[in-house]
Amino acid sequence: MIKLLIWGMKYLFLLCFLGFYLTTEAQNKPNTNIDWSKINPGLQVSFASSNIRYAKEAPPEITVQKAWTTKAWKGEKINTQVLLWSGEASKSIKIQVSDLKDAQGNVLKKENISSGFLKYVITDEFKGGCGYRKAKDFDSSYVADIIDTKTAAISLLKNNTQPLWLSIKVPANAKAGSYSGQIKVIGNKEQELQITVQVLDRTLPPTSKWKYDLDLWQHPQAIARVHKVQTWSAEHFALMKEYYQMLANAGQKTITASIVNEPWGHQTFDDYPSLVKWTKKKDGSWKYDYSLFDKYIAFVMECGITDRINCYSMVPWKIAFTYYDENLGQEAVLKDAIGSEAYNRFWKTMLVDFTAHLKQKGWFSKTYIAMDERPMEAMKAVIKLLKETDKDWKIALAGDYHGEIEGDIDNYCIASKWDFPAEVLQKRQQQGKISTWYTCCTEPYPNAFTFSSPAEQVWMGWYSANKTLDGYVRWAYNSWTKNPLVDSRFTAWPAGDTYQIYPGPLSSVRFEKLIEGAQDFEKISLLKAQYAANKNTKQLNALNSALATFDIKLLATTSADEMLKKVKDLLND
Repeated sequence: MIKLLIWGMKYLFLLCFLGFYLTTEAQNKPNTNIDWSKINPGLQVSFASSNIRYAKEAPPEITVQKAWTTKAWKGEKINTQVLLWSGEASKSIKIQVSDLKDAQGNVLKKENISSGFLKYVITDEFKGGCGYRKAKDFDSSYVADIIDTKTAAISLLKNNTQPLWLSIKVPANAKAGSYSGQIKVIGNKEQELQITVQVLDRTLPPTSKWKYDLDLWQHPQAIARVHKVQTWSAEHFALMKEYYQMLANAGQKTITASIVNEPWGHQTFDDYPSLVKWTKKKDGSWKYDYSLFDKYIAFVMECGITDRINCYSMVPWKIAFTYYDENLGQEAVLKDAIGSEAYNRFWKTMLVDFTAHLKQKGWFSKTYIAMDERPMEAMKAVIKLLKETDKDWKIALAGDYHGEIEGDIDNYCIASKWDFPAEVLQKRQQQGKISTWYTCCTEPYPNAFTFSSPAEQVWMGWYSANKTLDGYVRWAYNSWTKNPLVDSRFTAWPAGDTYQIYPGPLSSVRFEKLIEGAQDFEKISLLKAQYAANKNTKQLNALNSALATFDIKLLATTSADEMLKKVKDLLND
């Protein structure tokens, strides 16, 4: 009866979210009934907001802008969109960028400017969020998300719109000043767009020094599959390098490491094999082969992700721990319940050995046994076993807030519906513990589905700052669907839920906006510290007042884009 009541309350809560979500989705859908014959002849070009997705089959409803004027900190990456549209076909459209220069002759070299035509993928809709789904039951559409930096020229079909993503990475050693230049759109004729960037005398630290704790879970097997190479081969590691460097350059701090087979019960399209080989020998003793684990962890660290190793999982979604049994000459499975005598015996032997190995490698202090939300008694049993093995074992948890085990969780990521009690959060900060939040298939907003507003990923950085959390967690970085470059829908969960970047590697609008949100978090942190130190009460109060508007409940009446428009200038005074 209690379970039924809880389910009913959750259902009503979801309906409230869903009602607003569907209303705003209808409001934000482009008008596809516009008569293309009323569009000016020839190729049309304009700058446009990077917080809006533009439909492929409709002309954009915008005021044409031939100039982009913006501000940036040193070390910051800034983005905008350029839209190309036409009522007639255009062939071989190219983009040409140039250096940006200031009045003193200082230069932002064109190598710091990147452009990529946006490619469209199939998406669906929230419509209940979590749960297995069939495509026929959900409204589908095309959405611009892939940033294709590898295609030099495109052809534009008649009555089509083509977005282009433009990014400028301001070097940390750039001189403050106003830099101007052009980009050229070369099609049937050449058109120029003007760029002016005012580089402020403020500097963002390198991503390796960011306070913002971004954790997108990695899936190495998916990279092997889409590139058609043998898992863990030399080719596989060579291909993974660029993916992991891209993630490190976004501020990623944690390595996702599977120490058992299928820690999430094979809910992904690809396998999730263990990095540790478990063998039960003929005499009943155990052997653990860490050679792949060591190679993989060292490799990811070389790519720039060095802070933590999250090991999954002593508490998998399906209790089925596979190992090789020499007496049987085949794989065997342990299915005993968590906390049972057999389970504890199985894991205690491994933990003692794993602890010694990690200490020998110098990795023990940065390694965590990580769990998703599981039944309380199961989580308590795992915590007890870990602390009995070595009191210094660290634990990570992504799930609901539980006061009874909070003190044991060193890296605690709570669902968006929860808040840490103020006194608990303050104590965690004093103890140097990590406190973050996550979204998944549950929340219609804010989120990072392929149909989500790009502004929501920026909004997340401001929300983290408002709640004084350390950062944001999401599953996953690259758990791709069968054909991710074409269709972002999956057999479970809303489209795009399982990945933030594309095979290539190619970035996405969503991923770039997550980075922008992280940059804003860093700016906020630096400005608040400076204002407090200088006793600049007016600006500190203005910034704190702006942050207070970043509450999930307020998204029911104001879009993420509208909120950001009101406050962004505070970071670039």
